[in-house]
Amino acid sequence: MFAFDREMGFNATPLRLAPGGGVASAWRMKSRIWAAVGVACLGIVGSAETPSVRQGAALLKTDLLGVFAHPDDETGVAGTLAHYALGQGKVVANVYCTRGEGGGNMVGTQSGPALGVLREAELRDCLNRLGVRYAYFLDREDFAYTESLSVTLEKWDHEDTLRRLVRLVRSLRPEVIVTMNPAPNPGQHGNHQAAGLLAIEAFTAAGDPQWFPEQLAKEGLSVWQPRKLYYGGPGGTGATLDLSKPLPGGGTAGEIAGQALANHRSQAFGNFANSPWLRRPQSFTLVESVVPFATDETDLFRGLPVTGEVRRGFAPGDEPLAEGFQLRFVPRPAVDHYQQWVARQRIGHVAAQYVTDLPVTAGAINDVFLYTANPTAEGVNATVRFTAPPGWKLNFEEVNMRFSAQRTNRMRVIVTPPEGRPADGEITAVTTVQGRELRTTARLHPVPLVQVPVASGLNLAAGDFGNWAALPAHAIAPALTWQGTVANAADCSGEFRVAHDRTNVFVEVRVRDDRVVSNIEPNDIKGHWRSDSVELCFDPRTGAEHTLGCYKVGIFPFDTAGTVRAARDADANPGEIAESAPGTRLVSWKTEDGYAIRAMIPFAEIGLRPTKDEREFGFNVLIYDGDKPDAAKGENINRSRLAWSPRPGVQGRPEDWGRARLE
Repeated sequence: MFAFDREMGFNATPLRLAPGGGVASAWRMKSRIWAAVGVACLGIVGSAETPSVRQGAALLKTDLLGVFAHPDDETGVAGTLAHYALGQGKVVANVYCTRGEGGGNMVGTQSGPALGVLREAELRDCLNRLGVRYAYFLDREDFAYTESLSVTLEKWDHEDTLRRLVRLVRSLRPEVIVTMNPAPNPGQHGNHQAAGLLAIEAFTAAGDPQWFPEQLAKEGLSVWQPRKLYYGGPGGTGATLDLSKPLPGGGTAGEIAGQALANHRSQAFGNFANSPWLRRPQSFTLVESVVPFATDETDLFRGLPVTGEVRRGFAPGDEPLAEGFQLRFVPRPAVDHYQQWVARQRIGHVAAQYVTDLPVTAGAINDVFLYTANPTAEGVNATVRFTAPPGWKLNFEEVNMRFSAQRTNRMRVIVTPPEGRPADGEITAVTTVQGRELRTTARLHPVPLVQVPVASGLNLAAGDFGNWAALPAHAIAPALTWQGTVANAADCSGEFRVAHDRTNVFVEVRVRDDRVVSNIEPNDIKGHWRSDSVELCFDPRTGAEHTLGCYKVGIFPFDTAGTVRAARDADANPGEIAESAPGTRLVSWKTEDGYAIRAMIPFAEIGLRPTKDEREFGFNVLIYDGDKPDAAKGENINRSRLAWSPRPGVQGRPEDWGRARLE
């Protein structure tokens, strides 16, 4: 039963009936409610002392606004939201770029837009418990796991998404914004980076009439300058909040956060209710502010409210610096773009400081680029000296070069690491210009290289070794872990063989696993990381920034019916291979110490178009291990992950995959 009829325009709120109450008693209650409403309305009309009601712009006035990418991204600040909403009665609103339809599902088979419907419902239950009053969506697509900010902003339409967020900031007029760190750290989702970047850009744009003036001229909005913006997480400037004090309604903010986040059951948050880490103090980094920056805040609203004219301030060290001669190794594109954006935003005081970190192919020549700049009106000649680790080769140890007047240049440096699996190494460039020493360092991490021979007669039949025995085996040892821990080789390890017949790539992977788990049902073939599986990764462009032009297939050796099943994930054509890669062929079988899979994948489905001079592509083999024999159907039992070319977050970063060369 409902308190008010939908056709009358009221919200439909379930009535709680007393024990023994039935439909008749419910209707009697409803009649009394309607009578009360009538009396109340008559009273309002006839009263000379009508109380003030928040309406229009006043209804939307917000104290704290959270800007996130997906439902459940409020996890790191949930205690803070409860602290202010339930503890201090502040109006809190959250904005989400997506509905999380690209994520996993641990409680059902919904995926895509249907999963977004489920996750929105879970989110609203969570926010209701936290006391968050409003939740809005920017209606962007959660298209896949990616670590690329650039592809996220491209698919989301950067300017249009910023326009939507600025509209909400101008409508809600928050005093404080909290958001996510946009730094491209390994393992940081590109959607998370985008949410943080958009929030920072909206902080400035919402207060500038030159941004989206149609909102001012046609939508009845006014410019609004938020007062402060924070990232979740500690930094040099910012605040730490104590969440241990009881709230007026009972429980601490940390306890309430756990209860609220448990609603995200599709994301395996069901056991969060008693998580002790949610009760710890929460730290924030102050990024933008109209009040003086501080390093030891205990309240995000320190220094507020501010009345009168407000202007954005800058933290010490963020004042524009006079440009001088520059010498630096060019980082990977994601870091290069981030550093340039940080400089434009003048938020260097909170920006991640990166040593240039670049993948290079072991035993092969690699191009690394040195950036030079001369802002002066006169050219300068200089000698640049290079050093590299023992066993590494450079095309020169010293070179004479000219810093041309008012010019920037990129110089190619050729680096050849040793073969095999050498340790990371650093190369350094040093020069002296007008009496000042310029020095720059790049950390280079070698990725492995595999030769892919031509072979014929490779039988996919289970257990038939045949011509496979002639192919070299490439080990994936327990030490090659990129997430979790592996006890020993019997716990989880593997080896693979790879070949081609000029039309198809053939891969065999043999996995040692002392507990092979098959808990994925035939109607739930997705999210291979949830259970024991193998992922094969191909990047036809070699070293791409993101996976959306790649072929990535997650292979369950056995579903609950004992059949090998697979789906492409977060790549050029995701989905079950029957539709996304109909030419791919798979077999699997159990072995004495684990399981094995074989795959035949057409060049055309990978996107390979080898030529005489271009026969290299990005390649990786990932092994996922669960070790939970009593796992529920569909349960996420992910415990550890290994890779032929391992690095944190490597599944979404082809730059760090190994390299394969067709013979």
